[in-house]
Amino acid sequence: MDIAFKTDKGQKRQTNQDYVQVYHNQAGIVFAVVADGMGGHRGGDVASDMVVNHFGQEFEKNNLHDIKEISHWANDLLTEENQRVIKKSQQQSELSGMGTTIVGAFIFPTQVLVVNVGDSRCYLLNRDNFRQLSFDHSLVNELLISGAITPQEAKHHPNKNIITQSLGVSPEVSPTFGTFDLQKYDQILLCSDGLSNMLDDEQMAQILRQPLTAQQKCELLINQANQAGGLDNITALVIELQANSEVASDD
Repeated sequence: MDIAFKTDKGQKRQTNQDYVQVYHNQAGIVFAVVADGMGGHRGGDVASDMVVNHFGQEFEKNNLHDIKEISHWANDLLTEENQRVIKKSQQQSELSGMGTTIVGAFIFPTQVLVVNVGDSRCYLLNRDNFRQLSFDHSLVNELLISGAITPQEAKHHPNKNIITQSLGVSPEVSPTFGTFDLQKYDQILLCSDGLSNMLDDEQMAQILRQPLTAQQKCELLINQANQAGGLDNITALVIELQANSEVASDD
Protein backbone atom coordinates (compact mmCIF):
# COMPACT_ATOMS: atom_id res chain seq x y z
CA MET A 1 0.00 0.00 0.00
CA ASP A 2 1.35 3.40 -1.00
CA ILE A 3 -0.24 6.45 0.66
CA ALA A 4 0.64 10.08 0.01
CA PHE A 5 -0.99 13.44 0.54
CA LYS A 6 -0.51 17.09 -0.24
CA THR A 7 -2.37 20.26 0.71
CA ASP A 8 -2.11 23.75 -0.76
CA LYS A 9 -3.78 27.08 -0.01
CA GLY A 10 -4.67 27.58 -3.68
CA GLN A 11 -4.52 30.79 -5.72
CA LYS A 12 -7.14 32.94 -3.96
CA ARG A 13 -7.00 32.14 -0.23
CA GLN A 14 -4.61 33.75 2.24
CA THR A 15 -4.55 30.75 4.59
CA ASN A 16 -5.06 27.00 4.36
CA GLN A 17 -7.94 25.68 6.48
CA ASP A 18 -7.74 22.10 5.14
CA TYR A 19 -6.19 19.36 7.26
CA VAL A 20 -5.05 15.90 6.16
CA GLN A 21 -3.43 12.95 7.93
CA VAL A 22 -3.09 9.15 8.05
CA TYR A 23 -3.29 7.00 11.20
CA HIS A 24 -2.96 3.32 12.15
CA ASN A 25 -4.69 1.67 15.11
CA GLN A 26 -3.40 -1.17 17.32
CA ALA A 27 -4.89 -3.76 14.94
CA GLY A 28 -3.05 -2.29 11.94
CA ILE A 29 -6.12 -0.73 10.30
CA VAL A 30 -5.31 2.39 8.26
CA PHE A 31 -7.44 5.51 8.65
CA ALA A 32 -6.95 8.28 6.08
CA VAL A 33 -8.77 11.57 6.65
CA VAL A 34 -9.30 15.00 5.07
CA ALA A 35 -11.08 17.93 6.71
CA ASP A 36 -12.04 21.29 5.21
CA GLY A 37 -12.46 23.97 7.86
CA MET A 38 -14.71 26.99 7.63
CA GLY A 39 -15.09 30.16 9.66
CA GLY A 40 -13.62 33.64 9.74
CA HIS A 41 -10.27 34.62 11.21
CA ARG A 42 -8.59 31.34 12.19
CA GLY A 43 -11.70 29.37 13.08
CA GLY A 44 -11.64 27.04 10.10
CA ASP A 45 -8.11 25.80 10.59
CA VAL A 46 -8.69 25.36 14.33
CA ALA A 47 -11.80 23.24 13.69
CA SER A 48 -10.24 21.00 11.04
CA ASP A 49 -7.02 20.60 13.03
CA MET A 50 -8.70 19.73 16.33
CA VAL A 51 -11.15 17.25 14.80
CA VAL A 52 -8.60 15.35 12.70
CA ASN A 53 -5.95 15.21 15.41
CA HIS A 54 -8.29 14.14 18.21
CA PHE A 55 -10.07 11.61 15.98
CA GLY A 56 -6.74 10.18 14.85
CA GLN A 57 -5.23 10.04 18.34
CA GLU A 58 -8.26 8.19 19.68
CA PHE A 59 -8.14 5.77 16.74
CA GLU A 60 -4.47 4.98 17.40
CA LYS A 61 -5.37 3.88 20.93
CA ASN A 62 -7.96 1.28 19.99
CA ASN A 63 -7.51 -2.25 18.62
CA LEU A 64 -10.79 -2.56 16.72
CA HIS A 65 -10.65 -4.60 13.54
CA ASP A 66 -14.30 -5.31 12.73
CA ILE A 67 -15.97 -2.95 10.25
CA LYS A 68 -19.25 -2.72 12.18
CA GLU A 69 -17.44 -2.04 15.45
CA ILE A 70 -15.33 0.70 13.86
CA SER A 71 -18.42 2.20 12.24
CA HIS A 72 -20.21 2.46 15.61
CA TRP A 73 -17.06 3.80 17.27
CA ALA A 74 -16.57 6.45 14.56
CA ASN A 75 -20.21 7.54 14.71
CA ASP A 76 -20.02 8.02 18.49
CA LEU A 77 -16.72 9.89 18.26
CA LEU A 78 -17.97 12.23 15.53
CA THR A 79 -20.93 13.10 17.74
CA GLU A 80 -18.46 13.98 20.49
CA GLU A 81 -16.25 15.94 18.09
CA ASN A 82 -19.24 17.95 16.94
CA GLN A 83 -19.94 18.97 20.53
CA ARG A 84 -16.26 19.77 21.18
CA VAL A 85 -16.11 22.15 18.21
CA ILE A 86 -19.36 23.86 19.25
CA LYS A 87 -18.10 24.28 22.83
CA LYS A 88 -14.75 25.67 21.65
CA SER A 89 -16.42 28.18 19.35
CA GLN A 90 -18.67 29.36 22.20
CA GLN A 91 -15.71 29.80 24.56
CA GLN A 92 -13.67 32.00 22.22
CA SER A 93 -15.40 34.82 20.34
CA GLU A 94 -12.84 34.84 17.52
CA LEU A 95 -13.74 31.21 16.79
CA SER A 96 -17.51 31.81 16.70
CA GLY A 97 -19.20 30.02 13.82
CA MET A 98 -16.28 27.74 13.00
CA GLY A 99 -16.88 24.30 11.61
CA THR A 100 -15.38 21.64 9.39
CA THR A 101 -16.26 18.93 6.93
CA ILE A 102 -14.62 15.53 7.28
CA VAL A 103 -14.16 12.52 5.01
CA GLY A 104 -12.36 9.41 6.15
CA ALA A 105 -11.51 5.96 4.82
CA PHE A 106 -10.76 2.94 6.99
CA ILE A 107 -8.79 0.45 4.90
CA PHE A 108 -9.35 -3.29 5.46
CA PRO A 109 -7.82 -6.17 3.44
CA THR A 110 -10.73 -6.45 1.01
CA GLN A 111 -13.03 -3.55 1.92
CA VAL A 112 -13.06 0.15 2.72
CA LEU A 113 -15.34 1.87 5.21
CA VAL A 114 -16.04 5.46 4.16
CA VAL A 115 -17.47 8.10 6.49
CA ASN A 116 -18.20 11.74 5.77
CA VAL A 117 -19.91 14.88 7.02
CA GLY A 118 -20.15 17.70 4.48
CA ASP A 119 -18.89 17.74 0.91
CA SER A 120 -15.27 16.61 1.12
CA ARG A 121 -15.10 13.49 -1.00
CA CYS A 122 -13.83 9.93 -1.34
CA TYR A 123 -13.44 8.35 -4.78
CA LEU A 124 -12.56 4.83 -5.90
CA LEU A 125 -10.71 4.02 -9.12
CA ASN A 126 -10.63 0.42 -10.31
CA ARG A 127 -10.19 -1.28 -13.64
CA ASP A 128 -13.81 -0.61 -14.61
CA ASN A 129 -14.61 2.92 -13.48
CA PHE A 130 -14.04 5.96 -11.27
CA ARG A 131 -16.81 6.72 -8.83
CA GLN A 132 -17.60 8.75 -5.75
CA LEU A 133 -18.07 6.70 -2.58
CA SER A 134 -18.90 9.53 -0.15
CA PHE A 135 -22.24 11.35 0.00
CA ASP A 136 -22.35 15.12 -0.42
CA HIS A 137 -24.28 16.83 2.37
CA SER A 138 -25.04 19.85 0.20
CA LEU A 139 -27.96 21.84 -1.10
CA VAL A 140 -27.03 21.04 -4.69
CA ASN A 141 -26.97 17.30 -4.00
CA GLU A 142 -30.40 17.50 -2.38
CA LEU A 143 -31.72 19.30 -5.47
CA LEU A 144 -30.08 16.68 -7.68
CA ILE A 145 -31.57 13.75 -5.76
CA SER A 146 -35.04 15.33 -5.81
CA GLY A 147 -34.81 15.79 -9.59
CA ALA A 148 -35.03 19.58 -9.37
CA ILE A 149 -31.77 19.97 -11.32
CA THR A 150 -29.78 17.85 -13.75
CA PRO A 151 -26.23 16.53 -13.19
CA GLN A 152 -24.97 19.12 -15.67
CA GLU A 153 -26.75 21.94 -13.84
CA ALA A 154 -25.29 20.67 -10.55
CA LYS A 155 -21.73 21.11 -11.83
CA HIS A 156 -22.15 24.87 -12.28
CA HIS A 157 -24.88 25.68 -9.75
CA PRO A 158 -24.46 29.10 -8.05
CA ASN A 159 -25.20 27.58 -4.62
CA LYS A 160 -22.63 24.82 -4.98
CA ASN A 161 -20.79 25.93 -1.85
CA ILE A 162 -23.79 25.59 0.51
CA ILE A 163 -23.44 22.49 2.67
CA THR A 164 -26.24 21.05 4.79
CA GLN A 165 -24.06 19.33 7.39
CA SER A 166 -20.72 20.02 9.05
CA LEU A 167 -19.10 19.47 12.41
CA GLY A 168 -19.48 22.37 14.83
CA VAL A 169 -22.50 24.13 13.37
CA SER A 170 -25.55 22.23 14.63
CA PRO A 171 -26.07 20.23 17.87
CA GLU A 172 -27.11 17.25 15.77
CA VAL A 173 -24.90 15.58 13.17
CA SER A 174 -25.62 12.51 11.03
CA PRO A 175 -22.49 11.13 9.34
CA THR A 176 -22.92 9.00 6.24
CA PHE A 177 -21.23 5.59 6.24
CA GLY A 178 -20.66 3.18 3.38
CA THR A 179 -18.76 -0.10 2.97
CA PHE A 180 -17.31 -1.01 -0.41
CA ASP A 181 -15.34 -3.96 -1.81
CA LEU A 182 -11.73 -3.49 -2.83
CA GLN A 183 -9.59 -5.27 -5.40
CA LYS A 184 -5.82 -5.56 -5.67
CA TYR A 185 -5.10 -2.65 -8.00
CA ASP A 186 -7.72 -0.20 -6.77
CA GLN A 187 -6.88 3.38 -5.87
CA ILE A 188 -8.65 5.63 -3.37
CA LEU A 189 -8.68 9.42 -3.54
CA LEU A 190 -9.74 11.63 -0.64
CA CYS A 191 -10.02 15.35 -1.32
CA SER A 192 -11.49 18.67 -0.26
CA ASP A 193 -13.89 20.48 -2.61
CA GLY A 194 -11.01 22.72 -3.65
CA LEU A 195 -9.97 19.81 -5.86
CA SER A 196 -13.34 18.34 -6.91
CA ASN A 197 -14.71 21.79 -7.84
CA MET A 198 -11.72 22.53 -10.07
CA LEU A 199 -11.30 19.16 -11.82
CA ASP A 200 -14.02 16.89 -13.17
CA ASP A 201 -14.11 13.13 -12.64
CA GLU A 202 -12.37 12.31 -15.90
CA GLN A 203 -9.49 14.67 -15.19
CA MET A 204 -8.92 13.18 -11.75
CA ALA A 205 -9.19 9.61 -13.03
CA GLN A 206 -6.77 10.35 -15.85
CA ILE A 207 -4.13 11.50 -13.36
CA LEU A 208 -4.63 8.46 -11.12
CA ARG A 209 -4.16 6.14 -14.11
CA GLN A 210 -0.73 7.56 -14.94
CA PRO A 211 2.39 5.49 -14.09
CA LEU A 212 3.41 7.78 -11.21
CA THR A 213 3.96 7.38 -7.48
CA ALA A 214 1.13 8.30 -5.13
CA GLN A 215 3.06 11.43 -4.14
CA GLN A 216 3.51 12.49 -7.76
CA LYS A 217 -0.20 12.01 -8.38
CA CYS A 218 -1.07 14.24 -5.42
CA GLU A 219 1.27 16.93 -6.70
CA LEU A 220 -0.18 16.73 -10.21
CA LEU A 221 -3.76 16.91 -8.90
CA ILE A 222 -2.89 20.02 -6.88
CA ASN A 223 -1.03 21.64 -9.78
CA GLN A 224 -3.89 21.11 -12.22
CA ALA A 225 -6.46 22.43 -9.72
CA ASN A 226 -4.33 25.55 -9.31
CA GLN A 227 -4.02 25.93 -13.07
CA ALA A 228 -7.81 25.69 -13.31
CA GLY A 229 -8.15 28.66 -10.96
CA GLY A 230 -7.30 27.37 -7.48
CA LEU A 231 -10.33 29.14 -6.00
CA ASP A 232 -10.11 27.37 -2.64
CA ASN A 233 -7.69 25.41 -0.48
CA ILE A 234 -6.80 22.14 -2.23
CA THR A 235 -6.07 18.80 -0.58
CA ALA A 236 -5.50 15.40 -2.17
CA LEU A 237 -4.72 12.06 -0.53
CA VAL A 238 -4.02 9.03 -2.73
CA ILE A 239 -3.96 5.39 -1.64
CA GLU A 240 -2.61 2.75 -4.03
CA LEU A 241 -3.51 -0.65 -2.66
CA GLN A 242 -1.05 -2.80 -4.59
CA ALA A 243 2.13 -0.93 -3.60
CA ASN A 244 4.35 -1.44 -0.56
CA SER A 245 5.56 1.86 0.83
CA GLU A 246 5.52 4.18 3.82
CA VAL A 247 3.15 7.12 4.02
CA ALA A 248 4.52 10.18 2.22
CA SER A 249 3.35 13.71 2.73
CA ASP A 250 4.08 17.13 1.33
CA ASP A 251 2.06 19.81 3.12
